[in-house]
Amino acid sequence: MKSPVRDYLREVLDNLADDTDGAVADYIPELMNADPDVFGIALTTVDGRTHSVGDDETEFSIQSISKPFAYAAALTDRGFGSVASAVGVEPSGEAFNELSLEGDSRRPKNAMINAGAITTHSLLGPDTEQRVERALGFFSTLAGRRLSVSESVCRSELDTADRNLAIAHMLRNYGILDDEAHAVVEGYTTQCSVNVTARDLSVMGATLANAGVHPVSKERVLSRAVARQTLSVMASSGMYDAAGHWLTAVGIPAKSGVSGGLLGALPGQAGVGVFSPRLDSHGNSVRGVKVFERLSDDMGLHLMDVEPYGSSVLRDIRVVDGELIIELQGVIQFTGAENILDGLENDDSGTSTVVVDVGRVDRLSDVGRRMVLEGMRRLALDGRTVVLVDPDGVLPDPDFGDGRYPEVR
Repeated sequence: MKSPVRDYLREVLDNLADDTDGAVADYIPELMNADPDVFGIALTTVDGRTHSVGDDETEFSIQSISKPFAYAAALTDRGFGSVASAVGVEPSGEAFNELSLEGDSRRPKNAMINAGAITTHSLLGPDTEQRVERALGFFSTLAGRRLSVSESVCRSELDTADRNLAIAHMLRNYGILDDEAHAVVEGYTTQCSVNVTARDLSVMGATLANAGVHPVSKERVLSRAVARQTLSVMASSGMYDAAGHWLTAVGIPAKSGVSGGLLGALPGQAGVGVFSPRLDSHGNSVRGVKVFERLSDDMGLHLMDVEPYGSSVLRDIRVVDGELIIELQGVIQFTGAENILDGLENDDSGTSTVVVDVGRVDRLSDVGRRMVLEGMRRLALDGRTVVLVDPDGVLPDPDFGDGRYPEVR
């Protein structure tokens, strides 16, 4: 059987192929030469499967889509406190190239606007060469292949970088930048000139969606905390002055770029990359936005449109041969663990042995693990024998916290 996912993406692409609204970016000479009809869509699940259609392997410069990944690298290298002292996390409600500084601290409001992105880039190393190599190397790790810089795009952007230079000089004047303004802008422009494809973006996005674990290599590239922080800022600020409408209408943390790329990362599910160069008045890909609107509506991918957690993790609870058998399944988070504990609290079977079977459990979150073990500990304190069935080791080292362990079958 052939998966229908790619067929669905093809249907979306074909449906939007004749949409010629918007125009290619005209303030960067090299981007004016882009073919406006190029169109590619790619979706990568957190399990590492990529479905793509159209011009999914056509390279284009990453532009502002580099911002969340540079922010993630800075958080990894410098720590949350250091980055927060230089760049805020509040939506600006303004266009990407506004100065948008906070009143007292003068730090940029967030890392998705140019002022914040320039500041973030400055945190990636002590000089231009090392900052560029850190960005390029990190982006390559996320994409799963060695990426390259478009020298022609970089030169074209540097020739028209007056506004970014002005922003950088202002940031240096306020003490936000330590390095020379021209050096930082040169490195930042190079970062924005890294070539990617729609497929690359979907894999990079899936790494964020997978809590920092690369979906293909299974390597932990980012800590869970860094991935969460990055996705949060993308959700609130990634689409600039259209961020509020985007979050309510589409509900997928996203970042756009003026070359026509659009990245989305839906936590726990997938990363999506789209490339279509015609832009709307906010600088976002017209067809890219419509692709995400379709995905959100058709496939229920809105961040706030979720099924209730926890109600299905308790697969069965029954008495067999004088033992209470508790079968668990799926992913156990807080609400699922609370449901399990409620089942234990209301048990009136009177059995002396309780068997907790996690053979069908995919994963327990940290809080889910602690809550289940605490429930087992309290059963033991009540004088009942607790037995664990865990053939796949999803609950390793099941210490009750007081030096006792369950029996294992």
